[in-house]
Amino acid sequence: MTPPTASNAELDKLKSRIQALRAKTVDNGCTEEEAMTAAAKVAELLDRYDLSLSDVEIREQSCERLAFETGYKKRIPLDGCVGAIADFCDCRVWREKNPTGDFRYVYFGLRSDVAVAHYLTDLIDAAVRAELGRFKTSPGYLRFKHNQRPMANSSFSLGMVASIATRLGVMKAERDAANRRGGRDLVIVKTAVVDEELAQLDLNLKRGRDSRRMVSPSAYDAGSAAGESLSINPGIGGAAPGRTLQNR
Repeated sequence: MTPPTASNAELDKLKSRIQALRAKTVDNGCTEEEAMTAAAKVAELLDRYDLSLSDVEIREQSCERLAFETGYKKRIPLDGCVGAIADFCDCRVWREKNPTGDFRYVYFGLRSDVAVAHYLTDLIDAAVRAELGRFKTSPGYLRFKHNQRPMANSSFSLGMVASIATRLGVMKAERDAANRRGGRDLVIVKTAVVDEELAQLDLNLKRGRDSRRMVSPSAYDAGSAAGESLSINPGIGGAAPGRTLQNR
């Protein structure tokens, strides 16, 4: 069903704010601090939009798919974060191959939620690239032999996305608790809508197996520190990152 006109107007405002945030962060190569600050801001906007709707209006909305193209034919460190992004945005995600054989992440959920999930994926991808570029100029990185640097690069990225996933998990828990204290549990309402429509798609989704990778402990720790040294919200840290579903 088509949501009410008022809902469409609010959704347009939300998307405009997301585009404005994107212009300030993704397009300019943001740091992780900027990425997490933007994530907190977009979560505030998303909650404000959701709370402006009644439960009936939420149930009347249709779910959509929105794909994020990785441009790679192999798994990448961002795999370790997309599950947490989907949880943060109350939607589902799976990994599949596009017609050219490259992997992509497909978010499924309410229109506002998948729009935010795609934005956060783009944002975090840009932040990891920017921080990795800075890591490559550090004394610690320069101590790696040339044949060790590819592993150091991936180790740093893995550590960073794990840190981001943890922080998103804590931010999500705090948001949900605040909403429940306000008298509404949006998660229950939205989960029912998303799960019902997902079941109708009859997809063969399976848990992606955890891949074992050779990592450099020092580079991984440097990636983790890129997030852990930043204080975005009080009490952040300690939640487990989400896992990705794979469409086979």
